[in-house]
Amino acid sequence: MMKALSIRQPWAWLVANGYKDIENRRWRTHFRGRIWIHASSRRVTKTEYEHFLTICRERRIERFPKREDFKIGGIVGSVEIVDCVTASRSYWFGGEYGFVLKNARKTPFRPIKGMLGFFAVRALAPQLPCRTRLPHARKTK
Repeated sequence: MMKALSIRQPWAWLVANGYKDIENRRWRTHFRGRIWIHASSRRVTKTEYEHFLTICRERRIERFPKREDFKIGGIVGSVEIVDCVTASRSYWFGGEYGFVLKNARKTPFRPIKGMLGFFAVRALAPQLPCRTRLPHARKTK
């Protein structure tokens, strides 16, 4: 069983493709290791997509999905959390806590309902995986 974390698109795409090296949260984590990246079920708004395009230009990201092509409501990849920081020089840092990310991997899309905080995902088989809220995923200050 592996943990997963829901991230809204287009940020989940940026993480899964190795462009985004910090995931900002209002809560810290002591977890270190690989997690699944879950793209939340909320569609990308026109304003969010315009902001995403600006970031792609600034970061020189040349290949990216059209707004309607972002996968939502499922697993889109995995990444390792290697640290949790309160300050960083990363372009992506902008929250109370930043989960430092490394070694992103895209995976074929697998639909699954997400949850807040970390949640457990059993094996990613062709059928829908089981998900369970992890007790230690509560927000802490």
